[in-house]
Amino acid sequence: MADQPHATPVEGITAFLNAEEMHKLDRLVLLSRYVVEGNLAGTHRSPLKGASSEFADHKMYGIGDDLKHMDWKVLGRTDRYYVKRFQDETNLRVYIALDRSHSMSYGSGGVTKFDFACRLAAALAYVVIKTRDSAGLFLFSDKLDFELEPRNSLNHLNNLLKGLQQKRPAAGTRVAETLHQIAGAVRKRGLIIVISDLLDDEHEIALALAHFRKRLHDVIVFHVLDPAELELNFSKGYEFEDLETLERITADPRALAKEYRRIFNEFLEQYRRACEGLKIDYRLARTDQSAEAYIRAYLEERRRLSK
Repeated sequence: MADQPHATPVEGITAFLNAEEMHKLDRLVLLSRYVVEGNLAGTHRSPLKGASSEFADHKMYGIGDDLKHMDWKVLGRTDRYYVKRFQDETNLRVYIALDRSHSMSYGSGGVTKFDFACRLAAALAYVVIKTRDSAGLFLFSDKLDFELEPRNSLNHLNNLLKGLQQKRPAAGTRVAETLHQIAGAVRKRGLIIVISDLLDDEHEIALALAHFRKRLHDVIVFHVLDPAELELNFSKGYEFEDLETLERITADPRALAKEYRRIFNEFLEQYRRACEGLKIDYRLARTDQSAEAYIRAYLEERRRLSK
C-alpha cells in the first residue's frame, strides 16, 4: 500500500486568520490616544516637531530656520519674527505582551484562553502591519520567554505568528514581575497591548501597568477569560485542579456559584477601576466569541472615541 501524504502544518498568519477574516480587517486601523515615537511617516502624532500639515506652535526665528515657515501675519501684528512648527506624524510601535502561563491552557468549550489570545494577537498584529505601523511580541509566563522587536513587513508578521505557534502554555505565573521587565525594555513611547487572564496579585499587576504609563506608553489590556471562570455554571460536583500549582479540591459548584460570582466580579472591578485611574483601555474578552469579530468591534469603537 502506498504511503499516505502527510498534511503540511499551517504556519504563520493562516494558522490564525482565514482570507475572509483578513479581508474584514483590511480597512481598520489601531489608533494611539497619546503621542508616540516611530521611524516612518504614518498617522500618529509624534513628540518631534517636523513638517506635516498639522500646526503645533511658534518659535522665534533663528539662523538656519526655513523662511517658508515664517508667519507673516504674526510679523505684521508684533513686528517680531516667528516661524511655524508642525506636528510630525510617525508610525506606531505596538508591543503585544501575551501571557503563556499554564492557566492560559484552560478552555471549557474547545477553545483555550491561550488559543483565543493568540487569535486576538494575530488580528491586532495584522491590522498594525497592514497600516504600515510596527508590531513586536513579548511572550511571558513566570519569566520573559520570547521577544521580537517591532517591524512592519508581512514577513515579520509571519515570524511573529510562528513564534506564537512554537510556544505553548507552560510554567507558573509572575505577571507583574514580567510586565515590569517589559516596561524597562521598551525605550521609545508606543502602544503596549497586554493579553492575559491576569490571574495573579491584582495590586502588583496594577503597579506594573502604572510602570508603562509612567513611561508615557498608551496601554490596552485584554482580560481573557473562559465563560466557566466567569459564571461557574457547572451542573454537578467536580474535582478542580489548579493548572499551575496542581493543587486539587472537590466541590459542588451549585452551592458556591452565587458567592463565587460576587467575589469574581469584585476581582474584575479592581482591574476596571485601576485601569480607569491610569487612563488604560481595559476590555474583558470572553473566549466564547469570534476573536476577529471582537477585534473589529473594538477597533471601530476606539476609532469613534478617538475623533
